[in-house]
Amino acid sequence: MRILVLGIGNLLLSDEGVGVRIVEALEQRYLLPPHVEVLDGGTSGMELLDVMANRDHLIVADAVLTGDKPGSVVVLHDDQIPALFSQKVSPHQLGLADVLMALRLTGEFPRRLTLVGVVPQSLEPGIGLTSTVRQTIEPALKHIVTALRNSGVIAMPVEVACVGNE
Repeated sequence: MRILVLGIGNLLLSDEGVGVRIVEALEQRYLLPPHVEVLDGGTSGMELLDVMANRDHLIVADAVLTGDKPGSVVVLHDDQIPALFSQKVSPHQLGLADVLMALRLTGEFPRRLTLVGVVPQSLEPGIGLTSTVRQTIEPALKHIVTALRNSGVIAMPVEVACVGNE
């Protein structure tokens, strides 16, 4: 089982960095087994091709432009994700769409695909999330933990792991 949790975002454009902040929270707060890789993909596009290839489950955290109210958390699975690329969904959708298309063409497309997206309030230049989007980190993280559980992975909260080792 090869699983990748990928956070995408530009930390210099306020809420655009939410995907990166979500995976940072995952790494800080949960212990994961060695077959689960967590990666800050930043604003990379095709550079991520090799790391995304042949995954059993690819979980992507990103800002998404769905028309829902800012701070909404959107979870999409498998075929729902490429279908949404016909509209502008993510500020990175061109890079992500290109990588997913290339993976499909080469036969290296992930067996399962989950997108945990957060609708941004602001994409203006600035470091830090708006308070509206900062409040979505916890619910988005819960969706990622659920996606991992659906792949048979138990994400152990760090404080539980530490107490158990005392």
